[in-house]
Amino acid sequence: MALNLDAKKAIVEEVANVAADAPSAIAAEYIGLTVTEMTKLRNAARDAGVYLRVVRNTLAKRALENSQFECMRDGLVGPLVLAFSSDEPGSAARVVRDFAKSNDKLIVKLVALDGKLLEPSELGRLASMPSQDEARAMLLGLLSAPLGRFVRTVAEPPAKLARVLGAQRDKHQAA
Repeated sequence: MALNLDAKKAIVEEVANVAADAPSAIAAEYIGLTVTEMTKLRNAARDAGVYLRVVRNTLAKRALENSQFECMRDGLVGPLVLAFSSDEPGSAARVVRDFAKSNDKLIVKLVALDGKLLEPSELGRLASMPSQDEARAMLLGLLSAPLGRFVRTVAEPPAKLARVLGAQRDKHQAA
């Protein structure tokens, strides 16, 4: 489908706006995927809050100019689908990784995180990053652990005294 100049400008602006706010981006080759499979990928991306778009490489290169994902420009070759995380750096990587497990025709070509180009093999590492809620829970656990240990330490002497007195009572009652 031929695009007129205004449509091309709109696509470039849309992708540039998404890229400006995204913490990570993935470019994957989708040759051989059926329409049904692409629809499943798009639905999974939508559910995860990931922006997924097939864009002509020339338009994608223009959109990524002067953005943190400019490092991806040289690798934009062939038919690629772009996935941008919206909130969490690992969300796009999780969607692509999970879909690629069941569809070997989706091949990750480029992975970028905060303006740094990573190896495609690092997709799993990026996907395993905790979500924002998981990271908060881990931090809360780390902060509450010393306090819990302190409370147990302070409560131990009276508890130990109660156990000793109970043992003495049981000993006198048995005698």
